[in-house]
Amino acid sequence: MGDFTNSADENVRLMKEKLRVDTNFDILYRTVEMGGKKAGFFFVDGFLQEDLMHKLMQFFLTLKQDDLTDVHRFMKVGMPFAETEEIDSADRAVTGILSGVTCVFIDGFDVCIGIDGRTYPMRSVDEPWKDRVMRGSRDGFVETLVFNVALIRRRIRDPLFSAEIMGVGERSRSDVVLCYIEDKVDKKFLSELKKRIESIKVESLTMNVQSLAECLLKKSWINPFPKFKYSERPDTAAAAILDGNIVVLVDNSPAAMLLPTSMFDVIEEADDFYFPPVVGTYLRWSRFAVTLVTVLLTPLWMLLLNNPSWVPEWLSFILIKDEIKVPVLLQLLLLEFCIDGLRLAAVNTPTMMSTPLSIVAGIVVGEYAVSSGWFSPESMLYMAVVTVATYSQASFEMGYALKFVRIITLILTSIFNLWGFITGIIIWVCMLACNNTISGKSYLYPLVPFNGARLKRKLLRLRLPHEKG
Repeated sequence: MGDFTNSADENVRLMKEKLRVDTNFDILYRTVEMGGKKAGFFFVDGFLQEDLMHKLMQFFLTLKQDDLTDVHRFMKVGMPFAETEEIDSADRAVTGILSGVTCVFIDGFDVCIGIDGRTYPMRSVDEPWKDRVMRGSRDGFVETLVFNVALIRRRIRDPLFSAEIMGVGERSRSDVVLCYIEDKVDKKFLSELKKRIESIKVESLTMNVQSLAECLLKKSWINPFPKFKYSERPDTAAAAILDGNIVVLVDNSPAAMLLPTSMFDVIEEADDFYFPPVVGTYLRWSRFAVTLVTVLLTPLWMLLLNNPSWVPEWLSFILIKDEIKVPVLLQLLLLEFCIDGLRLAAVNTPTMMSTPLSIVAGIVVGEYAVSSGWFSPESMLYMAVVTVATYSQASFEMGYALKFVRIITLILTSIFNLWGFITGIIIWVCMLACNNTISGKSYLYPLVPFNGARLKRKLLRLRLPHEKG
């Protein structure tokens, strides 16, 4: 038994109370007469395709009484639009209207007719500014869920490709979509993921995909290494699905969550696959080497400064010859925070002022900071190299995780010398090995546990498994 009666007046009164039409100026309703029966329309201004609704209204006004004898006949001969459904629950009707669905109540029908003729404000599918590639597709995800699914389906024309929708949030009722291929996905992991999403009890996903991530993994957030891989590229998401992974999309978010995730997945980039295998392998190994430089350069330099006798003659130029007015450890730590400050300033600076800001920052922090005695040229040089190396990471989370590991290793090396340096590396390895993932697999997979064939694919740019021939 549904929530609605055969009286359009009663159903309209119920929906007006639930939607608080008198308070919300953008929730509109209109009553018309079609086929000799009263009908009430509810919709949200801004979500409605006005041209489509005008044409539907013109058609409805031409209906005869025989076309409205029952809901089944009306859906067969009186509804020219394809995306429709019968709704017998008031809560479902409210959610549909607030999502942009037009709901129609007709005298004599104890259900409402949902017409999915909605449209959302959206920006163009331009290339993401963070996930840019030198060669390849130039489109990117947007904040509208249905368009994001369409961008993936355009690349995977397989009837076994599934886009399963779920709702999360007692108030926001955000749409979450799981994308996967039926015969490739890990069914056990898919079932576990569905159960976790269904068990989420929150009012809303305020920060969209990030809120969902924190709800899926409520513990073990002290470890800074990313538990998920995010991408705003449809081609990356499609490749992950074809590889047997699950892609999670959240409405109002342009970022897709790729599951399951390992360290090798986070470091991997689309450019690796848009070039021939030799070039792609070189790019991948360059990224691995840069990652090591990001973590070890300044701690290793600190270790050699503490032990100048270990430095061979041909490397003596790395030692600081001038008088040190500020301890090197303090210099490096100050530079770490200064660089983050400049990065935040660049993000919040209007585009027209970003270039002048960069010039002023370069002069002040560079030339005058060295001449004033606060920083040595060597400290500035190595931190500049580390900063540039950090930007080689497509993942912001991975970049900051490496930064935290570098600072810990730097402090330990300054205090405990060689043993501190070794301890820092051990802490780094332990953080990687102990990083919890939602799938329960090791973060170092396929290295631990060892899977030779898959590790070969992660280290070398080879033909993908879904490529034939």
